Amino acid sequence: MTPKPKHISVCICTYRRPEFLKRLLEELGRQDTGGLFTYSIVVADNDQHQSAKEVVSHFAAGSSVSINYCVEARQNIALARNKAIECASGDFVAFIDDDEFPTRRWLLTLFTACHEYNVDGVLGPVKPHFCEEPPEWLVKGRFYERPTYATGFVIDWRKGRTGNVLLKSRVFAPGAQPFRPSFLSGEDQDFFRRRIEQGHVFIWCNEAVAYETVPRIRWKRTFMLRRALLQGHVSRLHPTFGAFDIAKSMIAIPAYIAALPFALALGHHRVMRCLVKRCDHLGRLLALLGINPIRQPYVTE
Repeated sequence: MTPKPKHISVCICTYRRPEFLKRLLEELGRQDTGGLFTYSIVVADNDQHQSAKEVVSHFAAGSSVSINYCVEARQNIALARNKAIECASGDFVAFIDDDEFPTRRWLLTLFTACHEYNVDGVLGPVKPHFCEEPPEWLVKGRFYERPTYATGFVIDWRKGRTGNVLLKSRVFAPGAQPFRPSFLSGEDQDFFRRRIEQGHVFIWCNEAVAYETVPRIRWKRTFMLRRALLQGHVSRLHPTFGAFDIAKSMIAIPAYIAALPFALALGHHRVMRCLVKRCDHLGRLLALLGINPIRQPYVTE
């Protein structure tokens, strides 16, 4: 008998991005499976007003790909991811962010790599996509370019991301919440840290490309600095955070301030890199003092 093909549940967590979500669903509806697997889509709307419902309904009416819509009214990315996993039913779970869109062979490339290397999951690169010409300092500073690795490279938890990943369902313990709500950011790194400690292995596949839309709002300096503050604030939640990290931040903040005049001479992109790194370290120290500079669950503007 011919074995039943494996099934992938593609999970999307979304919050008030209907235009981005529409584009993502259109691209997911055109995925090449090579006849090796079937797939469906889960959309977890983290907006209590259900702003994604109309987009999902429109897609469902015109696509042969099955889609499951659910709502997590509590505004928290970890809870939204957990809700998506609750509604997933595949042998594999894929995650892609709502502001991204994949290449046509995205799922097939991830699936093939997972089978070839016999691992628990595969991560792929997320490359920036600008809808209009960005300012020169943003490009020169490479603020939206992420590190990439050779295919087959085994990642550590610091490289763990859920913006472009395929995971075997066995990495999710039945009945447990895999993502911890205490993390307002970095919940994916925490997830990978705990799973790697349990013996799960995850690799990189450099050919499984997804693109992240970088709209004009993310060019704003205030957006970038607020996001850095939030990332620094939540970094203290990792159990690896300790005295060394505190000392490093205490040294780094005055060092980056002192470097600003020199950075100014080298260009605005250097200035922004100094300010972003300073805010990251500042967020750590403020967290230790019990001060939360960013109270919103999502930095959107």
